Amino acid sequence: MTSRERATPAMSSAEILDFLRNTPGIFLTNNERDVSQSDFKCRIMPRTTLKAAPYRDAAGYFAFEIVGGATVHLDLMKKQINPFEKLRLVRKAMPNTLIQAVCRGRNLFGYRHYPDNVIEMAISLFSKYVDVWRVYDFLNHVPNLLTVANAVKKAGKLLMPCMCFSTGYGHTDEFYLGKAEQIVSALGEDIILCIKNHSSIGSPKRIAELVRTIRKRYPEILIAYHGHNVDGNDLARMIAAVQEGVKIVEVSDHGYGGTYSQAPALSFVQTLHAYGFKTPGLKIIPMLDTSDMLRRERRLYERFESPFRGFDPTVKRHMLPGGAASLALEQADMAGLLERAHEVFSELIEVRKEMGNIWMVTPGSQILWSTALSNVLHGRYERPSDDLKRLLLGRYGPFPFYDPHEWILHKVLQPGRADKRWEEILADEAGMPEIPDEDLTAKRLHLEAQLKRPVTEDELCLYLQFPHDALEFFKFEDKFGKTWLLPPEVWFHKGGFSDGTKITFADEVGKTHHIDVVSTRKIGDSVHTSLLVDYHFQTYTSRVDPRSSGK
Repeated sequence: MTSRERATPAMSSAEILDFLRNTPGIFLTNNERDVSQSDFKCRIMPRTTLKAAPYRDAAGYFAFEIVGGATVHLDLMKKQINPFEKLRLVRKAMPNTLIQAVCRGRNLFGYRHYPDNVIEMAISLFSKYVDVWRVYDFLNHVPNLLTVANAVKKAGKLLMPCMCFSTGYGHTDEFYLGKAEQIVSALGEDIILCIKNHSSIGSPKRIAELVRTIRKRYPEILIAYHGHNVDGNDLARMIAAVQEGVKIVEVSDHGYGGTYSQAPALSFVQTLHAYGFKTPGLKIIPMLDTSDMLRRERRLYERFESPFRGFDPTVKRHMLPGGAASLALEQADMAGLLERAHEVFSELIEVRKEMGNIWMVTPGSQILWSTALSNVLHGRYERPSDDLKRLLLGRYGPFPFYDPHEWILHKVLQPGRADKRWEEILADEAGMPEIPDEDLTAKRLHLEAQLKRPVTEDELCLYLQFPHDALEFFKFEDKFGKTWLLPPEVWFHKGGFSDGTKITFADEVGKTHHIDVVSTRKIGDSVHTSLLVDYHFQTYTSRVDPRSSGK
């Protein structure tokens, strides 16, 4: 396949934009990152990703989204893999496909605003592997996109700024056209403008109207559509979008995602072709091969799928995005509120209205959902989180449509503040604070002191974003090595391995490795495991919960 049939990493961002503008047809981005996050709690292991990589690379997707959102944090927190190493592996395994990342504006891959020098460092380092940056802000506050956007442009990568989409009061074509104008005014038209329908809401007719409005104002601009399939209707929205001029849509592998994440690729392609649209460079047989392999792999991740399955048309009311929707009922169950889940969802609808009818996307979705859950458990706004206080103080940006009622401001901001009344707190402390640059040298020295060794730029970058979990990951990898090499059936094995167990597996380059479990002994709150790893004797000591069996 030549570069005339598809965009490739060897092309500049200008060449990719020119290719898209001058090639008739619709392009697809495979979004494994969102499938993993929304349908499998970010637990898809690199061995599965790499097993599918040759098929996906041959399929001819426009791009492959594999990093960003919650995955950077979860890969570290669950000790799955260093996010930079995952990107290096995917880049090597998919040399012909653009790699895409999703970034939460000033929040990067986290949940708080970072200093400019941390943002610039992260974009620079990740851009060694990432070709396309899909960037959004949960309040659609365009200034929150600019530091990232400028860093992406400096790195010479393709910029895809997003407008988060919702419905209800204030969410008019005029509003979104105004946001498009702000984005274009700040960043120019050499971008791909993305409509981010994170909560899978709106009818096909509504999406068509929005795209038509934007295209009328900017007939030459490239538009992408990112949606979820929670209500089972995103195929129709995607078709409506491309009929009005959307150039790129995001999909999942059929038989793998398709519920809380994106709609299935093959279903979309079949419908596209029936409507007379072309899909340049796309190959059906590798798509089928990918799905056939992933159907078998899916069994390994069953425990991470939501037990509450099936499409949910009520999403148009509660508006939880895919990843949050898959967790909501489970969290209600853990809180002992499953029988009252309808109360939590009803409360969520009220909280969203009271919070200015903002977009239910990270970190806003977490703030509003946790507030609704707390309100049901403890009384309305009786135990507000610090994140809710920051939202009300405008620390993330201004409310776009209307401010919350004064009684809520009083109830959330006043408790514990004998020094000021809530009106004074709002007057004196509201707004987005200036965030001073991090002292990178001091942070590096601190991390090196913790690890007792020199650290790389990649490690420092991750530590600046997630100090605790990055540090724990580095310590884990220093002790146990690159455990991502273990296949998922070994990594997720429950109940421990019996003495004498033999484990054989191939690494990413096909070299065979052997692990022989010699003995496992529990002494107090520690487990001592002796192994032959490629015929080298090693003993590892791990602390466990004293209440557990040690297995």
